[in-house]
Amino acid sequence: MPTGSPSDAELLERLRAGEQGAFRELVATYQSAMRAVAFAIVGSRNADEVVQDAWLAVVRNLDGFQARSSLKTWLLTITANTAKSRLRQQRREPLLDDLPAPHGSVDAERFADNGHWQTPPGHWELDTPEALLAEAELRECLDKTVASLSELQSSVLLLHERQGLTPQDICNLLDISLSNLRVLLHRARLKVFATLEHFEETGQC
Repeated sequence: MPTGSPSDAELLERLRAGEQGAFRELVATYQSAMRAVAFAIVGSRNADEVVQDAWLAVVRNLDGFQARSSLKTWLLTITANTAKSRLRQQRREPLLDDLPAPHGSVDAERFADNGHWQTPPGHWELDTPEALLAEAELRECLDKTVASLSELQSSVLLLHERQGLTPQDICNLLDISLSNLRVLLHRARLKVFATLEHFEETGQC
């Protein structure tokens, strides 16, 4: 039975009718996830070219899409296949090495198996200009931390936390094992948590 959602079906109908607004909506919705997949496979140098090539493939194959998977899964699969084709002559091994964090790391024992705090840090009330400014500064610190992650760590984090993909889908797209994914996600979360705790203690990145 087709797994595409009703919204997928509606968007597909508009796309196949040649509606430009539908294509802009498609790009706005899925561009970041497609780039994350491309980035994890080919790195930053070729990620944008891979995404462009993937969009061309999407346009060429749109009429053949039969909704056996969700539209999102189909788009990300095309992106992954495009990226893998780019690597056929120069394939690299997945990188699990940590990059230096912006500050010290956090002991993994302070987190549960699901990645959440055993004892969460304190929260501040967003009812003053100072608190709102701190929130904006924290967001900037977190963005810097994500940018410091390895390519696979940042992509796994984005695909899992922001895009809501299942671990198995991420493994299939990035050609990594489930145990590899767990290591990548755990390390990425530790760095994000370290940034959060450090900011709450010092008010700085």
